[in-house]
Amino acid sequence: MASKKSTKPKNRGKRSAAKSASKKSTKKPPKKAARKTAKKAAGRKAAPKPPAGKPVRKPAGKPAEKPSRKTGGKAATKDPILNMILARLDEDQAANTIQIDLRGKSTIADTMVVTSGRSNRHVSAIADHVIESLHKNGVSRLRVEGRPNCDWVLIDAGDVVLHIFRPEVRAFYNLEKMWSRSPAQN
Repeated sequence: MASKKSTKPKNRGKRSAAKSASKKSTKKPPKKAARKTAKKAAGRKAAPKPPAGKPVRKPAGKPAEKPSRKTGGKAATKDPILNMILARLDEDQAANTIQIDLRGKSTIADTMVVTSGRSNRHVSAIADHVIESLHKNGVSRLRVEGRPNCDWVLIDAGDVVLHIFRPEVRAFYNLEKMWSRSPAQN
């Protein structure tokens, strides 16, 4: 009896070639970056693995808090609005934050805070976040100026006045120098 040959046509198109190639070899050669890291890792000693069944312990407790870089490590003030503003500026990575005590110099506010953002967008984001957190904590009657351009945004929260500048604009107006002088120096 004659042997039966397969009646299926052998399809050697792109799809069947891809299927047969994937069946033959599932490993792909490593890329250059992977080869380099593999060589580096081979040269180092492997970290010892913990024994099976024993959980790895992490140090307990949270690390000691550093003093805020924005307030210069000063103790928190008694004014909750000022504390809230300074905390928010610290979270939003505002640069060169300075507090100026206006008591005895002016009746417009008790404290002026001057800070900088990296760009117009950063200044806008800082202002939005400060306004949002003040509203959430019940501070109403905020007066805000300069939001369309975001070169210099002023937020008047009653006893605290906040100026948020772009660095170039802050250097031009130099408010810190004007307000930190004592009245005898004028």
